[in-house]
Amino acid sequence: MAKAFSLIELVKTYPEFQLGPIDLDLEPGVVLGYVGPNASGKTTTFHCMMGLARPKSGRIEIFGRENSNRSPEWKLDVGYVGDLHVFHEGWTAEEHLRLRSQFYPGWSASRAADLAKRFDLPLGKKVKALSSGNRVKLSLVSALAHSPRLLLLDEPTSGLDPVVRREVLDALFEVLEDGERSIFYATHILPDISRLADELAFLSAGKIIQRSRKDDLLEKWRRITFTSADAVTIEGVATHEREGMTHRVTTPDGEATMRFLRGAGVDGFEETRMTIEDIAIEILKGGQHAANH
Repeated sequence: MAKAFSLIELVKTYPEFQLGPIDLDLEPGVVLGYVGPNASGKTTTFHCMMGLARPKSGRIEIFGRENSNRSPEWKLDVGYVGDLHVFHEGWTAEEHLRLRSQFYPGWSASRAADLAKRFDLPLGKKVKALSSGNRVKLSLVSALAHSPRLLLLDEPTSGLDPVVRREVLDALFEVLEDGERSIFYATHILPDISRLADELAFLSAGKIIQRSRKDDLLEKWRRITFTSADAVTIEGVATHEREGMTHRVTTPDGEATMRFLRGAGVDGFEETRMTIEDIAIEILKGGQHAANH
């Protein structure tokens, strides 16, 4: 079975920024969270994948087909929610959805209506009168109603209240039920990623510094506190702070760190698990060394 997408030595350059080279792919049925600070290249990646920006070099394939605008059939497999929500401002949301339906053989009017109801989207309002949150909802309904095999979501829940965000996540879970659909998902709302993602790719300054299974990160990363009057040097940790005799360590491999401490004669240490949000912050702020784990 073809991969949902493959980015092969992808490079996109701007006067003061370069994305890549990036090699990244996604298997069907997997949710990949794309995590990085502002201006790290997440939106540029999506724009290249959707043909909105032309890469300097490299190749992009969607289910084994090159994402060429000369042969746009691959777009039928993709649902995209981007950073901008561009519509016919004088049309109602319902009229916009009716237009979209003409381009997708797999479009379901009943699914569109159900999603609009769940998201509390006012279909009768003209787009120009919609709030920023409702514009996001309209983008989501447009992307989901034709049941695409690949969803590309760039900050899809930005501007939504917590109740609607939960409805959106529930709808995305439903997309994955048959095990054949995939989601590539960038967001600053890391608890959403924690709930939805199977794997995480961390992007910094246009480069992917790490890709890991979410469960592996949660299993390995630890905060460890111990007491020692001596200076202790521990290799491979993300942070090590000392205040008097109290040492506080953040480590991407809690088991190895605790094994080292036991071997160094340290006892009485305490370990605590970390959230995906805390882990992501440590990986992105600190340390190229984290990319080796």
